[in-house]
Amino acid sequence: MTTLFSFILVLGLLIFVHELGHFLFAKLFGVRVLKFSLGFGPKIAGKVIGETEYVISAFPLGGFVKMFGENPDEQQIADADKKGSFAHKAVWQRFMVVLAGPLFNLLFALLLFFLVFTFVGIPTSVDTTRIGKVNDDSPAAMAGVQKDDVIVSIDQKETHGWMDVLEAVKNSQGKPIHMVVDRAGARVNLEMAPAIDAVKNIFGEEVEQRYMIGIMKADELTYEKSNIIGAIQSACRQTWMYMSLTVMGFVKIIQRVVPASEIGGPILIAQIAGEQMKAGWMNLIYFMSLLSVNLGILNLLPIPVLDGGHLVFLTIEGLRRKPMNERAQIVAQQIGIGLLGSLMIFVFYNDIVRLFH
Repeated sequence: MTTLFSFILVLGLLIFVHELGHFLFAKLFGVRVLKFSLGFGPKIAGKVIGETEYVISAFPLGGFVKMFGENPDEQQIADADKKGSFAHKAVWQRFMVVLAGPLFNLLFALLLFFLVFTFVGIPTSVDTTRIGKVNDDSPAAMAGVQKDDVIVSIDQKETHGWMDVLEAVKNSQGKPIHMVVDRAGARVNLEMAPAIDAVKNIFGEEVEQRYMIGIMKADELTYEKSNIIGAIQSACRQTWMYMSLTVMGFVKIIQRVVPASEIGGPILIAQIAGEQMKAGWMNLIYFMSLLSVNLGILNLLPIPVLDGGHLVFLTIEGLRRKPMNERAQIVAQQIGIGLLGSLMIFVFYNDIVRLFH
């Protein structure tokens, strides 16, 4: 139940924010919005307010804003109606309406970080020697090291921070080391021989080889109070970091550094959302921010049907000073639908495989 609720909350809110961007900018430029839908497929509930029908549909995997005059194959629009037609707005106005969706997703992540940093504080990692994880079959595991042990000293040298631990292990050159840990208030003496292992980055790429014992530092955070300026600066840095990681993630998938089997879909999102909610609202907010950035960047990819594809069409129209051939746009959109459909089938397949492994 937690998984379903968190999935609907996270995805529903991000879809709403995305479509709200399109909706507000369409209204700003005087475009008639015929329908604002959260979800696809059969209508569950709806209400007409003014000229717009607001709808909640059965399949919560997306949404759309239907604007008057947006389809190239629509019937001829009467002169009296051109004022509210999307197709009859200036290229830069149509460009902004399309861009607003992904832009609102990025700004939403920024807003979430700003609110957290303003009211909770800016998270700062505590430099600790507490062990957060011990890898199976590692030198540390075989020596009896346990999670939550606090490393007091290595080879009779006190360890005041995690860098002291890394340096001591690295400089051992593989010779056995003597480690003293604090375990629930008791001092425990342990012996182990570091082994050469690969250091990998967040994408699983090997960056160096060095002596290690198979332990990871515990994630301990403290929240430092900040003023509004500091919160804005930190929120911008955090959002930019998420944007950079997302772009690099797409690049690594293309380079096949990240296996295609790692790509997840709605089921994986639901699972992670449920886990993050159980871990606490702060974890869920960070996950929602990351997903919002992912959604924004994904929609900017130059694939027909996605916002990025429409932006390409509008850029070409702006450069040529006339729209692309209508038939070419329709064919491109059909190709885009095929690509997107294939991707959805693939990620659903990955999700189902994960469920049974």
